[in-house]
Amino acid sequence: MITFPRRVDRALIVTAAVAATALSVTFAAPAASALTGASAHAKPSKAADAQSAAPSHGKPGNDPGGTGNGDNGDVKIHNSGTAVTDQRNEPHVCVFYLDAFGFDSGQSVSWQIRSWPPTGSRSVVASGSLILDTGGNGHTGDMSLQNGHYKLFWNFAGENGFAKQKVFWVKCPASPPSRHKGKKPPTAPAPKPVSSNLPVTG
Repeated sequence: MITFPRRVDRALIVTAAVAATALSVTFAAPAASALTGASAHAKPSKAADAQSAAPSHGKPGNDPGGTGNGDNGDVKIHNSGTAVTDQRNEPHVCVFYLDAFGFDSGQSVSWQIRSWPPTGSRSVVASGSLILDTGGNGHTGDMSLQNGHYKLFWNFAGENGFAKQKVFWVKCPASPPSRHKGKKPPTAPAPKPVSSNLPVTG
């Protein structure tokens, strides 16, 4: 029979305990990672389901194909002589119209123009509505306002946040001054018949 000193017995016992601990950790790790993987693929809560199903943009509940984008278009102020295909904005006008580009197909629009400081009091001076064409484009007819500063508010179905807005100035040339300064121009005297004994000819 082989005997070992007491110190060797203790060393063997400690080594065996360390080995047992290492084995338990090794077998526990895959189980923990399996649990973590399972929780990552767990079914989301009802609230999360509802949030992911809600449309993120465009016409709510009215765009099954996801083609509508809501706020994707823009509106411009145009002088009456500017082509409707011109996409520049003209903030200094006389006779003008509103021109819309790139909204959703058939989108309905309502708009207001308000007089705006420094010349106006924010009161509504013009308003209207229109339905855009299949390309999301459309325009109003020509209009004119008194000279001053104005702000357009352009609201549309499916918008997110605020109306589209444009500020602009109306400045029409003054009409030429009258030479009579408010007085009526003099009228020509009525013709008077002339009596004579001219010979008849012909």
